[in-house]
Amino acid sequence: MKRSAILVSAVGLLLLFTFYFHAPVAAQKDKQTTQSTPLLTRTTTRHDSRRLGYGGAVTIVGAPAGSITIEGWQRSEVDISAEVELRAPSAPDLDLLAAVETFVVDEDANHIRIIAIGTHDKKFMKRVAKNFPKYLIGLPWKVDYRIKVPAMCDLAIDAGNGPIRLSGVEGSIRINALESAADLSLTGSDVSVIIQKGTVNFTIPARAWHGLRAELKLASGNLNVGLMPGFNGDINAEVLRTGEVKNTFPGLEPRERNSIGPRSVRARAGNGGAMLTFTVGDGTIQIGSVSSKQ
Repeated sequence: MKRSAILVSAVGLLLLFTFYFHAPVAAQKDKQTTQSTPLLTRTTTRHDSRRLGYGGAVTIVGAPAGSITIEGWQRSEVDISAEVELRAPSAPDLDLLAAVETFVVDEDANHIRIIAIGTHDKKFMKRVAKNFPKYLIGLPWKVDYRIKVPAMCDLAIDAGNGPIRLSGVEGSIRINALESAADLSLTGSDVSVIIQKGTVNFTIPARAWHGLRAELKLASGNLNVGLMPGFNGDINAEVLRTGEVKNTFPGLEPRERNSIGPRSVRARAGNGGAMLTFTVGDGTIQIGSVSSKQ
């Protein structure tokens, strides 16, 4: 499974936010009207682990809903713990859903893919369950992941609705989600985040960004940026439509004349450094300080 490349221009950014969805996101649009019958819930727990060498890659394609928590560690191993929650009118219906709604782990040379499969994926259902009962398609289900990955690896996440927590990873990081409360604590490398709606807390627990760039885009919601005292870097922050950029970080100076305004900031912290770009369609960008303990 290969990820699509995304080319974003300033003019087309809001259009992209409105119409761009990965597979788990699009699945939300295709939901059938569910029955009014009270639904039973079944939760199962799975665990898996795979070897992954230094500089490898991990791809996660999430379920339509559920949380994703990822932590970097010093082992050359990917450790996956997950809870799969299914809902259906009866126990036999839950048995049917359990056969198709889950996740698979695929691996090849230094690349591990964790992929949610289920009734939201039309191609998958046509291939493996052509006669699956239609009244079970579109029922709510989710996967909550807790994943540990090597601290130095590339990471790609396609998510639907649910919290995302990421810390302790340096590499090429790509995150796309429909709606999320995202907590990202990162220190460097090449990061790109696109979230349709929600709140993003982006913290850099270091005095400089150790990499090329970080680019975060949020169509609607609040983006909170936390920098350590004495941070060095260049910052571009812009609210495209309604909202404002608020800055409480001391020592943030304009890079150009009149380049700090209520909805746009082009500034430098300390001696400057890697470019950090923050864009919100409608909402607020808050730039402030965090302590070294965070």
